[in-house]
Amino acid sequence: MPTLLVVIASTRPGRVGLPVAEWFIAHAVGHGGFEVEVADLVEIDLPLLDEPNHPRLRKYTHQHTVEWSARVDSSDAFAFVTPEYNYGPTAALINALSYLHYEWQYKPAGFVSYGGISAGTRGVQVAKQIVTTLKIFALPEAVSIPFVQQFLDDDGRIQPNEIMTGAATAMLDELARVEAALRPLRVGG
Repeated sequence: MPTLLVVIASTRPGRVGLPVAEWFIAHAVGHGGFEVEVADLVEIDLPLLDEPNHPRLRKYTHQHTVEWSARVDSSDAFAFVTPEYNYGPTAALINALSYLHYEWQYKPAGFVSYGGISAGTRGVQVAKQIVTTLKIFALPEAVSIPFVQQFLDDDGRIQPNEIMTGAATAMLDELARVEAALRPLRVGG
């Protein structure tokens, strides 16, 4: 079964990204199309890119990079759970993407974004420009959660509506299809 790496891109204290990710992870596990792994950028705690060599050389000098490389390399697809900051993706997400090169290639990605009126979609559009440069296939299917606070219950958990769950299922279905189609490029490439 292919592996889906869910990347939690917000590192801000009190972030809404964690409950959004917890909901999506549970939905992805229930979907059954992937082994689901989680990469919380708070826990991974990558410093601002500190490798002396270009990522395309894969000559990593720091253990945190070696571990991040192995995690991304062993994944077949990605779901980035992200807000937007100033119309763009989080600095932590850009940094995590920039650490690596080949490990990202020929794998599909979907975005679960959240925020206010824009639901994080402006940040996703900028992130898509970055991920496509890394040869990640960014799907048009996405989960976009506007006014995310309204979906938090008293315990701080996301209570999704039908639109959110339908979008998550559609994105996971497409991630599975595209992952299978891209697999020959990764295996035989």
